[in-house]
Amino acid sequence: MTKMFRRRRESQMDLGYHWKKIRTFVKTLSLQRQMMENLIIAKARQDALQRKMEERRLRLQEEANRRFASSGTMSAEDQEQRLLYTNILEYEQDHDWPKVWKANLKKNPEDPALVSGLVNYMLGCPDHPVVQLLHRLQYRVYNRLYPIISKCAPPSPSMGGYGTSIKPSRSAHTLLLHQDGSLGSKPAVAHSLSDMSLSLSMSHDHSTHDHSSHDHSTHYETDGEELQCHAGPDRDNSFEDLEQFLPQLDWGQRSDLDLTPDPLHVQVEVDTHIQEQEGRAIKEHLKIIVKDIHNAIDRLLSLCLLSFECLNTASAKDLCVASIEEAFFPPLWAPLLALFRKVFHDRELAFEISVRLYREASPGDIGVPPKLYPSDPSVLNGSYAYELAVQELKMLSRDCCPQRKLECIVRTLRLICACAEEYRCLHEDSPPPKTAAIGADDLLPILSFVALRTDLPQLVSECAALEEFIHEGYLIGEEGYCLTSMQSALTYVESLHTLTTPLANIKLT
Repeated sequence: MTKMFRRRRESQMDLGYHWKKIRTFVKTLSLQRQMMENLIIAKARQDALQRKMEERRLRLQEEANRRFASSGTMSAEDQEQRLLYTNILEYEQDHDWPKVWKANLKKNPEDPALVSGLVNYMLGCPDHPVVQLLHRLQYRVYNRLYPIISKCAPPSPSMGGYGTSIKPSRSAHTLLLHQDGSLGSKPAVAHSLSDMSLSLSMSHDHSTHDHSSHDHSTHYETDGEELQCHAGPDRDNSFEDLEQFLPQLDWGQRSDLDLTPDPLHVQVEVDTHIQEQEGRAIKEHLKIIVKDIHNAIDRLLSLCLLSFECLNTASAKDLCVASIEEAFFPPLWAPLLALFRKVFHDRELAFEISVRLYREASPGDIGVPPKLYPSDPSVLNGSYAYELAVQELKMLSRDCCPQRKLECIVRTLRLICACAEEYRCLHEDSPPPKTAAIGADDLLPILSFVALRTDLPQLVSECAALEEFIHEGYLIGEEGYCLTSMQSALTYVESLHTLTTPLANIKLT
């Protein structure tokens, strides 16, 4: 009897154990079934979302097609512009700020601060199609500049003797990642090549060092094409590899002047012919780069107008171009100016020779009328005539945007006029007349004296670059007059050392 009860109890325990396992199995099946149902629901929602996104893409594509509808076949550039416009429409569907700015502009379409604020805000959004296009166009120009600039001087591993190193804000990586939301339109760095003055010593030799580098290639994806570049440093992340060559480019020293004369006259002629061919090739290369930059700015402006039709006015276009240039030029100006200096190195050399010869010249020696500078230097309290204008003109090399450089030249000429008025009052006891103190004939020698005092040969190349990149509208007003006057003054300074009769009362240094 006891054995029978024991067996029954064991059987009940086995049934309980198996029943517990069955309940756990059923619960697992239920959980798996529920998970499978959730996956099916999620997949259905994902498919529905993809269908909606595809429908929206097709709708935006049709809108872009209607916008770019034409009777003939579309060029590759038009097709790319249509694709970019489609991307802009998709971006505006996902972000609210374009609608807010459009509403504000509709209320005040002629507000210049609002127009500039809109363009600057857009250029501060790294995921906006306009900004992405700007970066790709910058890389295109950079890839054209890199080969010729990097071959102008042998790279040296010891850069300590050449001064400044690249700043983080100058890197291409910073261009691509505006994490802090800062605008590319603001000049983030004051960079110039003013320290690359021309050397007149024909026997000066640079010490050379062994240079070793690991070549590797990087690829840039641009507008459906892949730009492949070979460089030593990592060109994918920054412009630092190009920066290392810039301090070494002493355009005043020509390689043919440093070479030991070859006894064979034929070899000399061959070398001269090669240098002439290289000079022509560099000039053609510069023309191509200038054209690319103009096309790039035009494309960016066109895309901005597609994004915001309310900007399609004359004044708004000028503000857009100014903002685009402030974002486009800063990371490229140093290598671009280096190429200009390579092209204009003969003129820069002539400028520096004149500076070395006439650095102690007074305004009167350059042709400034006596009434427009103080005859007694003691009244200037240790400074020299037109020093304020000289200091202002020296600031030109610190800007990286053509428009800002032109504004610096305008300020320089205004300071010249103010100083001339003050100096004339020193010679006359009567109150200042209503007419201007100086005319065009007096301005040229004064501006020549100011340019001579700056001791910046690169002003020749800077002004040549400004003439290429300044918008035509500015060249017919005050800005254009100031730039033309500056170029005339620089040409006069270049010619000083060629005078058969030295300037009067000048002790040549």
